[in-house]
Amino acid sequence: MRLLRGARALDPAQALDGPRDLLLDGGVIVAVERSIPAADHEVIDLGGKVVTPGFFDMHVHLREPGFEEDETIASGTAAAAAGGFTGVACMPNTQPVNDDQSVTEYIVAQAARGGSCRVHPVGAVTRGLRGEELTEFSDLLDSGAVAFSDDGRPVASGVMMRRALEYSRLFDVPIIDHCEDLVLGDGGVMNEGYLSTLLGLKGHSRVAEEVVVMRDLLLAELTGARVHLAHISTARAVALVREAKARGVRCTAEATPHHLLLTDEAVREYDTRTKMKPPLRTEADRQALLEGLKDGTIDVLATDHAPHHPDKKKVEFSLAPFGIVGLETALPLLLDRLVRPGHLTLARLVESFAQAPRRILKLPAAGLLPGAPADLTVLDLEREVTIEASRFRSLSRNTPFGGWTLKGAPVLTLVGGEVKFSALV
Repeated sequence: MRLLRGARALDPAQALDGPRDLLLDGGVIVAVERSIPAADHEVIDLGGKVVTPGFFDMHVHLREPGFEEDETIASGTAAAAAGGFTGVACMPNTQPVNDDQSVTEYIVAQAARGGSCRVHPVGAVTRGLRGEELTEFSDLLDSGAVAFSDDGRPVASGVMMRRALEYSRLFDVPIIDHCEDLVLGDGGVMNEGYLSTLLGLKGHSRVAEEVVVMRDLLLAELTGARVHLAHISTARAVALVREAKARGVRCTAEATPHHLLLTDEAVREYDTRTKMKPPLRTEADRQALLEGLKDGTIDVLATDHAPHHPDKKKVEFSLAPFGIVGLETALPLLLDRLVRPGHLTLARLVESFAQAPRRILKLPAAGLLPGAPADLTVLDLEREVTIEASRFRSLSRNTPFGGWTLKGAPVLTLVGGEVKFSALV
């Protein structure tokens, strides 16, 4: 058995925050006590570290099958483990699209064969992400899917979204929507405003997001189904979710680290690593997202890890693909820029990035208690790291945070009791 000794144990679901030893037997926690004798156990000294339920990212793009030049399941999950994540949910915009049992089963098999963390596929809402015909939700769930999304392309038709929500009620799984009206978006490549005009870049209207957020909330209210709003980015979107929750609508929402830390000012140098969808917004939007995260309006943090081969980003801004990688940078960024200065408590970070995602996806709960899976993340709040894209486990390097020096990082990731990443010295 393996003994984790001397850590500060933090589990918001149990209101636990204090020194504990954890004893692991295989893939399960068997004891959590103030002191456990070493006996003949393998001992890992975690003095000065924080052990938490394993972090889980419910919005990543692993690209396989079809875009293995950008990422593979092996490389993406290695990046996840190095970033402190014990599990991920991967989006269906692969090639072929994950709209069929065979694709879902392939992803599950590849993750079992060479993955470094747990992988839960998200099935497509519609065939080929075309918005014309619903997929067979039941078959996809039987094959391992945990939710449904046409992420990368919004479900443009209100009728199709209603049907998807009605269908999903049979299984009580969420529809995850990329909230964007493509017509209103009008091909924009950054936030529409003064800065887009100054830079000569086509602006993307915030209304393009907000009208779909409102539509989805109204349809969820009508159908009684669960809708999860991916990567919301505007102050009004946060307000709409807050109002809907007050009415009892079954909705959840997520925000990304990059929308919480950056604004459209980052685009001034035309760096394609700052090009993402939804685009970076204003400081007022950033502050609203942070308030929404603190008060629970925003349930989940998620990276929207979107790897692209370096050559694809080495073009002019308007031609570059949207998206950045995030699995290996999220926790250091959030620990240093939000937790350390007191903008967000460590407990809230753990709840929103470890426990809430599993609850939304109806996965086994993560906790520091006997009988729970030994999926654990260990953080060193004093560890100083510099983000060096060239050292990523991910195949891609598209981060706007290169060169940032941060304090606080994961140092140990255990999945099913097995060490998948260690930076302990």
